[in-house]
Amino acid sequence: MPPSPSAGARPPSGPDSSRPGIVLASTSAYRRQLLERFGLPFETLSPHIDETPLPGETPARLAERLALAKARAAARQRPEALVIGSDQTAALGAEIFGKPGTIANAAAQLRRMSGNEVLFHTAVALVDGRDGREQVDNVLTRVRFRRLTEAEIHRYLEREPALDCAGSAKCEGLGIALLDALSGDDPSALIGLPLIALARMLRAAGVELP
Repeated sequence: MPPSPSAGARPPSGPDSSRPGIVLASTSAYRRQLLERFGLPFETLSPHIDETPLPGETPARLAERLALAKARAAARQRPEALVIGSDQTAALGAEIFGKPGTIANAAAQLRRMSGNEVLFHTAVALVDGRDGREQVDNVLTRVRFRRLTEAEIHRYLEREPALDCAGSAKCEGLGIALLDALSGDDPSALIGLPLIALARMLRAAGVELP
């Protein structure tokens, strides 16, 4: 049974019914909520890909490769659609931080990031199943963490266990209190889906946006 359109998305009707379907190759609630800002109907699919970094792969290249791999995987299921893939890595030098999965891992990540600038690479890819065209972009966000005490780390994780976020902190929630500063070209990128870059890609694919 095919997945139903994402909650809150409008089914196509009238003259819009001729446009290609849009698929988000992710089951992330954060990415779904961000994409809903465009007011376009879309569905979500889980891409099921191996996210293991390749030997010597840089954090930026890893995010780009996985974003495109997710879009390609979902495009094989929806060959006539516009398929969006996205991935994010958090890096301190060559050290890459993924989703912590457990409170212990999240606490360890925050101890490591404490007092340091962490680079978040958020890649987005758009695969057009109609002609095979692929677009990829990568948005960098610099995040400087405060010097965190053990008590602050544990209080934060008790109130907002960010186990599904690379870097173990939600900047759109209480995690903003862990930071000294952040800078980047797109505030939505750090949440998980760079909407400015994605809007540019969708317009290039013929989708009308304001």
